[in-house]
Amino acid sequence: KEEDFEVIDKNQLPDAAELRNEEKAKPEEARWSAPILSLAKKASENLALSYGSALKSASLVGLVSKPGSSDSPAKTNTRCHTMEERANLMNMMKLSIKILIQSALSLGRTLDSDFPPLQQFFVVLEHCLKHGLKVKKTFIGQNKSFFGPLELVEKLCPEASDIATSVKNLPELKTAVGRGRAWLYLALMQKKLADYLKVLLDHKHLLSEFYEPDALMMEEEGAVIVGLLVGLNVIDANLCLKGEDLDSQVGVIDFSLYLKETQDSDGKQDGGITAVLDQKHYVEELNRHLSCTVADLQNKIDCLEKTNSKLQEELAAATDRIGSLQEEQQQLKQQNELIRERSEKSVEVTKEDTKVELDTYKQSRQGLDEMYSDVWKQLKEEKKIRLELEKELELQIGMKTEMEIAMKLLEKDTHEKQDTLVALRQQLEEVKAINLQMFHKSQNAECSLQQKTEAISSFEGKTNEMMSSMKQMEERLQQAEKARQAAEERCSKMKQELTGRLDLCRQQMAQLDSKCSTLEKELKSEKEQRQTLQKELHQEKDATTLLKTELQQMEGLKKELRKLQDEKQQLKKVHEEQEQALQEMGLHLSQSKLKMEDIKEVNKALKGHTWLKDDEATHCKQCKKEFSISRRKHHCRNCGDIFCNTCSSNELALPSYPKPVRVCDNCHTLLLQQCSSNSS
Repeated sequence: KEEDFEVIDKNQLPDAAELRNEEKAKPEEARWSAPILSLAKKASENLALSYGSALKSASLVGLVSKPGSSDSPAKTNTRCHTMEERANLMNMMKLSIKILIQSALSLGRTLDSDFPPLQQFFVVLEHCLKHGLKVKKTFIGQNKSFFGPLELVEKLCPEASDIATSVKNLPELKTAVGRGRAWLYLALMQKKLADYLKVLLDHKHLLSEFYEPDALMMEEEGAVIVGLLVGLNVIDANLCLKGEDLDSQVGVIDFSLYLKETQDSDGKQDGGITAVLDQKHYVEELNRHLSCTVADLQNKIDCLEKTNSKLQEELAAATDRIGSLQEEQQQLKQQNELIRERSEKSVEVTKEDTKVELDTYKQSRQGLDEMYSDVWKQLKEEKKIRLELEKELELQIGMKTEMEIAMKLLEKDTHEKQDTLVALRQQLEEVKAINLQMFHKSQNAECSLQQKTEAISSFEGKTNEMMSSMKQMEERLQQAEKARQAAEERCSKMKQELTGRLDLCRQQMAQLDSKCSTLEKELKSEKEQRQTLQKELHQEKDATTLLKTELQQMEGLKKELRKLQDEKQQLKKVHEEQEQALQEMGLHLSQSKLKMEDIKEVNKALKGHTWLKDDEATHCKQCKKEFSISRRKHHCRNCGDIFCNTCSSNELALPSYPKPVRVCDNCHTLLLQQCSSNSS
């Protein structure tokens, strides 16, 4: 099976004499590559020695065929090839772990994903995990990925479930290779990579589904590599997975990193200088972040002061406007009072006019009642006379013929009287219609003026009394009609019985004519009175129209008052909102001042902190325990002192670090108190 790396054979390497001859033959410009070639020679010798030891161990175990064995030469070649691959991979893993630990300790800070020894370590580890993988056939094609066995860790060790879920939730990863690389990054940051791989090696019956029997993870070399990975717990790594293309990275081993160069005595001085420079860059970055935050807060304070001044100006304008509106409201109130006084005066005048008109109307009604009483007396007298005539008609039966002629004349007169009575009825009906119209109009006027004037209600009662009197008059007229009917019946009887005394009847007819003339005069006078009443009604209509216009004006004024009240309420709301905004702005200003004070305190505290070197600290600052291989050194990113793992297990986001970093217990409590005070 082909892999991404190449096995080095000792026969292919040049000898030392050949190299020296080549160096002499080359010009001075090409002599800079001599130390690199010497280092490559040493690395090849080491690899060859490891290859020879691997062959010896294989011959002892019995994997390499002896002269008397029955295995075919092809099988022996494949076994030797796999053993060489395992030995080379194990040696490369040793070198990569050693160089990674040395470089990390020399730097004395957390490692990023751009650190070359760390990248080469992941490449070598990936080759180790890919060694001896089985090819799984799917519908899409053949799949050969080392993420499959890593997924088993979630089932065997529940602590690794967070890594699996975070890897699956990353949208940038689309292939199994990228997910496997992300899983290795997260396991290294948790410092549990060796533990997880040890769990896998303890369950080799599950690994057999993914690896061949002679794979590196199935043999003893896998356990050796897991033991070597325990030493990586000394390293602090801060690897950012976002923005990195893990799917398309090519895993090629760079051997130039593992070639040992000649080190001079200036190496230690360079390491000290780098530590000082790192500390200087750290402090400068902190100061830069703090200066940026201070500038932002200053800009916010300026903006808040500007907005506060604008709001104060708007408040002053609003108060001036409220004062002007209050003055306008007082003026409108005075105008409303004047209009009310005028309307009350006009209502009183109309009340007096209606009272006078009602008195005149009552007087006219009394005269009519007297006239009707006189008519009733005359009718009673006529009844008496008719009784006397009946007695006389009994005596004058003989004079029927003459009486018939006289009766014809009487019939003509009665027809004329009936016509006059019909005309009188029509006039009475007209009076009734006029009265009904007056009643309807008075009702409409009452409906419009009931809520505001009590005078109209009294007028309404008086119109009801007038209606009742009219009803009484109608009843009297009905009684008169009944009496007339009775008189007609009696006249019909008289036609049969009257025979004589035509002279007396003529005299009586003359008297009746005179009475009819008097009645006509009375009717004329009644018509004149009706005309006067109609004129008075027109005047009352004009007064009601004036009152209606005044009422409409009052309604318009009320609407304007309501509008002014609504505007006043709106202005009050705006005033309240502006006051609330000012209060909130004051709170924000107080909070920003508190934040500024906290930042100043943090600046003062940071000026006193220094980044301790690893060589200066031999004991933990908090628990005073001595550092060893198991108890490692950890820097607090806030104060710069060195603590053990238990005393610096907390993580918090600092202004100089976008992500949560390691912080000691004392700094953790102080920062939490500052955050709680700022939030309150």
